[in-house]
Amino acid sequence: MIYASASDWRNAPQKRVLFFAMSGLGKTYLSTMLRSTGDWFHYSIDYRIGTRYMGEKIADNAKREAMKVPFLRDLLRSNSIYIGSNISFDDLKPMSSYLGKPGDPAKGGLAWDEYTRRQDEFQAAEIAALHDTSYFIDRSVDLYQYPHFVCDTGGSICEWVDAYDPSDPIMTELASKTLMVWIEGTDAHTAELIRRFDEEPKPMSYDPVFLLNTWRAYLAEFKITPEKVDPDDFIRWAFAKALAHRQPRYKAMADKWGITVPQAAVEKVKDTEGFVGMIADALEMRS
Repeated sequence: MIYASASDWRNAPQKRVLFFAMSGLGKTYLSTMLRSTGDWFHYSIDYRIGTRYMGEKIADNAKREAMKVPFLRDLLRSNSIYIGSNISFDDLKPMSSYLGKPGDPAKGGLAWDEYTRRQDEFQAAEIAALHDTSYFIDRSVDLYQYPHFVCDTGGSICEWVDAYDPSDPIMTELASKTLMVWIEGTDAHTAELIRRFDEEPKPMSYDPVFLLNTWRAYLAEFKITPEKVDPDDFIRWAFAKALAHRQPRYKAMADKWGITVPQAAVEKVKDTEGFVGMIADALEMRS
């Protein structure tokens, strides 16, 4: 790790951290709080994906829907109107809408082949955005003169790395540049995440092998054909399985390359001093 001890971390003139965890456990909360101080450059992996790597695809998807409306089609073809993505750190819905959900097209579902094609696009985009971390660390200092750096990753980072391979190229690269911090939730947090997801199911990205196995298991259990699948029902069903699938991967990532902080500790952080103290405590516990 780039900080060998709590004192190394506290005395570091440039603090660099990377958060990973399931959505809803505090990655963006901490990143936003640090950014608001004016001393931390905030690099959002999801924002980078949605702007640099998938922005055109997201906009084209919206245009494709608009082309189905004669009035809008004529305006688009004459360049009389502009349709673009207004993605932000706080609103990633344009990217979620592009990822979509598999199932019945009458209920907004995508054909399986199209759905997995978009999943593959997202995987390539997220891997590229993760590799861009080093570039943004340098950019934050050379261009913007920020003393500190925070990277806010998406929940799917664990899908594209081999958490059990000590030579994994993505993890090795990230750990050489940042202190990797896993925010660990409890069973109660997991139950709350599932409850929230049930209320508002949103598209996610998954490891292709896990996704295919989960899809086949769903079709078999409910004895249904792909074109009759309720898209929201499937992703709700898959979400709880995804949490169980990801948890040991996150733990292995933290055990090998970083530190673990409990979500309860994150809730108590209100300012930079509290954040620095929380990380120092975690480093002391690891050592």
